This record gives sequence, structure tokens and C-alpha cells, in this order.
Amino acid sequence: MRHVLSVMVNDQPRVLARVANLLGRRTFNIESISVGESEEAGLSRMVIVTRGDEQTMEQISKQLHKLVDVIKVQDLSSHPAVERELLLVKVEAGPSERTEIGGIVEPFRAAVVDVGPHSLMVQATGERSKLNALLQLLHPYGVKEVARTGVTALSRSAVKVTN
Repeated sequence: MRHVLSVMVNDQPRVLARVANLLGRRTFNIESISVGESEEAGLSRMVIVTRGDEQTMEQISKQLHKLVDVIKVQDLSSHPAVERELLLVKVEAGPSERTEIGGIVEPFRAAVVDVGPHSLMVQATGERSKLNALLQLLHPYGVKEVARTGVTALSRSAVKVTN
């Protein structure tokens, strides 16, 4: 089962390496990891995508909590959450294909962010499945390069229902 972990850590050198090393030593595959500043000064948020059953995820959480720089671990898979990923893709495109490619990227709310003599670069954000679908549609034109950020996510706000 796929799990998305949100891990608050101290913003210190080597924290990312220690977290990745801990998961690697226990043979957990990291499908994606992204790290950046959080809402609190001095803390960073890591978003880690991995796979495992509930028992495995409990073990991962316990092991992460043993690291001094880990403040909080939350499994976003068990709560409603918003997940996004950024995709940059460079596609072969001469002047005659640009309009056609523009028609493909528009429904994905993607944007052309760079145009060269024989290529263009598209930027898209969204869920992984949406980005995969866009890539699949662009492949016939010739995908030259792809860069993806990996998943970043936050839990959704709770909505209170009043009668």
C-alpha cells in the first residue's frame, strides 16, 4: 500500500541523509522525497512516499521518531490530503507542432515556459496520475528531458458540520 509521510525535522545539515539512510538500511524504497521550509522557523517538512503494510509503516514511524532531529511524523494516507508534484518536460517541437502541443497542454492547465528553435518546455503541476497522462500524450512528439519534484503534500483542513 502507498503511504505519504509528512515529517517535520530540524533544519540542520545531514538530516535528510540520516532519514534516507535509516529507511535504506531497513530496505524501504523511497519512491519520492521532497524537503523544504515549513511554516515554523528552524523546521523543514519532508514529504516521503513509500510502500508498505500498516505494521511496516508503524515501524518506519517508530524508527523516524528515534532520530533526534525528527519532531513529528504524520501518515497523510490515513487523512484527507492534498498532493501535488511539479513536472518540467522538454519536447521536440518545430514551429509546425507548437500549436498542436499547446492544445494538448491547455486542458492540463500546464504552461509553455520556454521555447527554443526545435523544442519547447512545458511546466505542469498536479497529482502524479495527471502528470503521467500528460507525459503519455507528449511522448509521440519526442520527449527530450523530464524533471519531477516528487510529491509534496499537506493534510486537508477539517470541516465541521453543524446542524
